[in-house]
Amino acid sequence: MTVARIYPAKAEIGPVAPAQPVELSILMPCLNEAETLALCIEKANRFLATSGVIGEVIIADNGSTDGSQAIARGLGARVIDVPVRGYGAALLAGIKGARGTYVAMADSDDSYDFLGLMPFVLKLRDGNDLVMGNRFQGGIAKGAMPPLHRYLGNPVLSFFGRLFYDAPIGDFHCGLRAFRRDSMLKLGLRTTGMEFASEMVVKSTLAGLRMAEVPTTLRPDGRSRPPHLRSWRDGWRHLKFLLTFAPNWLFFYPGSTIMLLGLIGLAVLLPGTVTLGSITLGVHTLLFSAAAVIIGAQLLGFAVVARLFGVREGLWPNSARTDWIREVVTIDRTCIAGAIMLVGGISLAITAVAGWAGSDFGGMDVDALMRIAIPSVLLCALGVQALVTGFFVALLTND
Repeated sequence: MTVARIYPAKAEIGPVAPAQPVELSILMPCLNEAETLALCIEKANRFLATSGVIGEVIIADNGSTDGSQAIARGLGARVIDVPVRGYGAALLAGIKGARGTYVAMADSDDSYDFLGLMPFVLKLRDGNDLVMGNRFQGGIAKGAMPPLHRYLGNPVLSFFGRLFYDAPIGDFHCGLRAFRRDSMLKLGLRTTGMEFASEMVVKSTLAGLRMAEVPTTLRPDGRSRPPHLRSWRDGWRHLKFLLTFAPNWLFFYPGSTIMLLGLIGLAVLLPGTVTLGSITLGVHTLLFSAAAVIIGAQLLGFAVVARLFGVREGLWPNSARTDWIREVVTIDRTCIAGAIMLVGGISLAITAVAGWAGSDFGGMDVDALMRIAIPSVLLCALGVQALVTGFFVALLTND
């Protein structure tokens, strides 16, 4: 095992006494980072010594077996042992154990420069709650980021983050960031994996925290082993998180679009077959139109439930839209609407059966029968959906 340069701990930059007011805690997650950990801690200590910022260095260790803990303690850093594996789990434990008013976090692989933390501190002193580094503004050195991450993964996920949440952040996944410790603890951060990076930005945006960015450089890390990050797995986890906390984009917008297209199809095809050049649209297309309406209605119902559940669980703040949903989507109204649709659907079903009986249950005009049966099934499905959604909403709003 090769260990990078180990610098002796200096009295003036060692851990501060608990009685001293700590302005900045420099936090590094660690899992077998002996090759680069010493260099990172030395730079963090040097920043504290030269900047005049009163601070501490914390290593949130995730179960290293290469002696990283001893290296950290030897350089005056405080080590917090984190038994739960995961990038987010290590950082959460470190944030909770930090003594500083502010916390700056970055990986312990020497890809970020701890000597450049002063712009982050100044932004925090100006009143910002979260200050993000932006690698695309500061510069990405050759070989520091795989092309897949640089040109697809990070830009696409950051774009979705800005689109879904209107967050003023250009680089959602920059590993160098600083924040007010008390503001982060109030957010109830809980993810344990790499998606923790997205959770911090998303929940900060939803909570209305003040955010800023600082151009940040990224260099190739100093490790000889592959990084812990797994491109497709962790990228999917980030995307899942972004969608989970964006019910409008996950449910409402797709549901509205699908339902509108289905309703247009129903309006055009219920009266009869439509021919567009060499294409004939008949009852089969009508069937798919009805299915689109059902799917759209289900997604809209999920959007309502997700919005109310998120507010109830404190995942995002209450809003005028949520109050409007509570006022309009009541169990009484949904039961009435559901009952009307069920009665309509059953009535059409009876009409269809009566028409079949009129032919002594023999052969019928299938096209005409389907134009009755399809709306019947549609109304029954929508009626049940309305009833279920109404009771679910009542369950979420009954405090």
